[in-house]
Amino acid sequence: MKASEIMSRQPSTTTPDATLQDAARLMKEQDVGLIPVVDGNGSSKLVGVITDRDIAVRVVADGRETKGTKVSEAMSGMPQTRRADDSVDSVMELMGKEQLRRVPIVDESGNLVGIVAQADIVLQAKSDGKSERTIEKISRPAK
Repeated sequence: MKASEIMSRQPSTTTPDATLQDAARLMKEQDVGLIPVVDGNGSSKLVGVITDRDIAVRVVADGRETKGTKVSEAMSGMPQTRRADDSVDSVMELMGKEQLRRVPIVDESGNLVGIVAQADIVLQAKSDGKSERTIEKISRPAK
């Protein structure tokens, strides 16, 4: 099975110049914990990701305002990615190894085409217990 078969297509995105408040609002509207960050309006070139945890740990915990703070100040740069034609096993291996709950899926030019989330693995990837082992690895406390 390929990543393209289980990924969520055309995820909502933000740009580095957007505010964290706007990114958080988008997370709330979409009921997601990660928003891919693309180069600019109209572009789908992936340059990073912003998570609810990035906002909480890198900004809120330091007492900074989310309203005026730019996504670029809290985002994680160039995340680990996979391609749409990569196997789901390859995506699961990356998720388990790096303890990732979501993996952006890009084309050969680095343009975002989708996301595979932990839930996609559990709900759609039937792989002889591999999905359960992957979720277990993702959920282990960091060392």
